[in-house]
Amino acid sequence: MATFAVTGSASGMGAASAAALSAAGHTVIGVDLRAADILADLGTAEGRDLAAEEILARCGGRLDGVAAIAGVGPDLPDAAAVVSINHFGPVRLLERLLPALAASGAGRAVVIGSNSASTVPLIDDGLVELALAGEEQAARERARAAAEAMPAEVRAMAPSISAYASSKFALARWVRRTAVTPEWARQGVLLNAIAPGAVLTPLMLGSTGDAADHDPDAFPTPMPLGVFGRPEDIAFWVQQFLRPEARFTTGAVLYVDGGTDAAMRPDAQPTAMTP
Repeated sequence: MATFAVTGSASGMGAASAAALSAAGHTVIGVDLRAADILADLGTAEGRDLAAEEILARCGGRLDGVAAIAGVGPDLPDAAAVVSINHFGPVRLLERLLPALAASGAGRAVVIGSNSASTVPLIDDGLVELALAGEEQAARERARAAAEAMPAEVRAMAPSISAYASSKFALARWVRRTAVTPEWARQGVLLNAIAPGAVLTPLMLGSTGDAADHDPDAFPTPMPLGVFGRPEDIAFWVQQFLRPEARFTTGAVLYVDGGTDAAMRPDAQPTAMTP
């Protein structure tokens, strides 16, 4: 049996993923702000260091996989915190845990992105570049300033929507860039992302309200299947990416959104390489 670390393990997709892995007989090290093996705030450098040190101590320096699921939604008033939690939280933690993943001989890592990265027309390219450059303080300042400049009606509905979509966009791009580097790929550590859509979690309901559970056809984005996702739908794919058999998949961004991205951008993928 394997040992996995799961962030955001106290609720939603993280709880579902931790439960599924535990049910399969694996050892799960849960990380969250509450009700977890390790209590840490991944939105801060200190919290990430604490989480990494505790995970390494519990796994003895050998870790089979990490599911970096912890995140916050666009309803959080502080756009700077959204960037720190959603992008720098998983990135910095995975960087710290890379040696332990490599030590397993077949390490696996999966992060939770969002289909908002490709379906919300509010991506801040400057914020994305700052995030990818590792400039956390500058990224925080830009996110906060951009949020304050948004129209009042947008701020009232989703005060951090641009920071949310941009941080998830940057995270997906980080996965694509990082997964193929020798430090990851040639050590046999696979890195992939899942991009959920409308999944009934506390994060989603915090942004849309309980009414979303009643009529998928009234949701702001297309829902081709006519249903919302459940945390278990994401947990299934988390498990697949963490399996030893997933040995030839890295740098992938898998949309698990009931067809929303395909409905909105049917020709976006595949995109032909230009000469």
